[in-house]
Amino acid sequence: MSADLGPLRAAVGADFVVAEPDRMEAYRRDWSKGAGAGMPLAVVRPATIEEVQAVVAWAAAHRVAIVPRGAGTGLSGGSLAVDGALTVSLDRMTAVSVDPTTRVAVVEPGALNAAVKAAARAHGLHYPPDPSSYEICSIGGNLATNAGGLCCVKYGVTTDYVLGLDVVLADGTLVRLGGQTIKDVAGLALMKLFVGSEGTLGVIVGATLRLIPEPSAAATLVASFPTTSAAADAVVSMGSRLRPSLVEFMDNYAINAVEDLRAMGLDRRAGALLLVQCDSPGTARDTEIAAVEALSLAAGATEVYTSSDPDEGEQFLAARRAALPALERRGAMLLEDVGVPVPKLPALLARIEEISAIHGLPIPVVAHAGDGNTHPNVIYNPSEPGALDRAERAFADVMQAAIALGGTISGEHGVGRLKRAALPDQLGAAVMDLTWRVKNALDPDGILNPGAILDPVNRPLPKEQP
Repeated sequence: MSADLGPLRAAVGADFVVAEPDRMEAYRRDWSKGAGAGMPLAVVRPATIEEVQAVVAWAAAHRVAIVPRGAGTGLSGGSLAVDGALTVSLDRMTAVSVDPTTRVAVVEPGALNAAVKAAARAHGLHYPPDPSSYEICSIGGNLATNAGGLCCVKYGVTTDYVLGLDVVLADGTLVRLGGQTIKDVAGLALMKLFVGSEGTLGVIVGATLRLIPEPSAAATLVASFPTTSAAADAVVSMGSRLRPSLVEFMDNYAINAVEDLRAMGLDRRAGALLLVQCDSPGTARDTEIAAVEALSLAAGATEVYTSSDPDEGEQFLAARRAALPALERRGAMLLEDVGVPVPKLPALLARIEEISAIHGLPIPVVAHAGDGNTHPNVIYNPSEPGALDRAERAFADVMQAAIALGGTISGEHGVGRLKRAALPDQLGAAVMDLTWRVKNALDPDGILNPGAILDPVNRPLPKEQP
């Protein structure tokens, strides 16, 4: 479309409204590298809440769609550009302030997760949500997808730490939800509605986050198993008796991909590897890690190594965090994010192996195994005829396998655009109808991140009034 961008330039500054295609290229895709990214009308980079309000009000008046964007590390296509829309990048809004007396951090959406952690650490506090991309992902994106990470098995996910939220609605109105109080049940729980909504209900422009005291130094265990099923059985047994702070899983393909990227001493022969940490205070930590070792051996671990050295523990965590970039070197990927109840983890891993064999494609799995959240990654050769089609069928089959086991198509990455076709299969018609009613109430013109979570083609028509 053709539109006068002058008011936008006046609102945010001419240098921060980009309309040249070559300069917008860096803002068109996220880490999912999803096909179908459009060409925006412009990329707008506001620096204040008032500037965001002005941008959204302009878009509402002109019926121009908005795609909110953080650091671009999303894995489900939630911030892929839309033809003719505004990509509203919040990367200039990076302020972080910590109040140690109330144990909260007040943050802007462009602040990186790592920056929030560092600001909290300066006061002896801790912000737990810990995505593998914590060094480069933004808090706004974490809020939009309700991100989790490695330590959420004990400490929970992003929504568990949100005390307050500032949101710009589809007409440019600013609403402030919650605050600094730990307990607040005044009115509907609207704040929770926006966390995980992927920019489809409003643009998150600020948050008040709960912090906790810095946890005790963790003890680390690394266990090698002959098979994925043995490792999964160990996870199930741990979950029913213990509360580790981290339980991570890597299968043989992922182990070898990491070792090929950078030699880190992982057992290349293992069918699967578990990385477990316990951070209970005092002697309880060592008692707990000993119990993890016993359960691992009982499940069939062939080798178990433990360490109380924090630096050594970080080295093993670095190996786990390296899994995604290591797998990206093996070919093009469709990144999965399915979760199941922990007792169903062995069945899910077995089903993924079957799907891999059926489609003739490797589907290596890394997982936040302690809470049943797995990342099966479908790898294919994009130059091979028919490979993408097979990969997409495998991708769909993995989601259906999770649904059949009472699980979810997305544990922490969000639905975005890559998974929306499977969402009705998980939620059912009644919940999909309710979801559309919420979307239509808050965004009647459908300008907020169209195509994310919900397919606009399926938008129900307004019901006729009697």
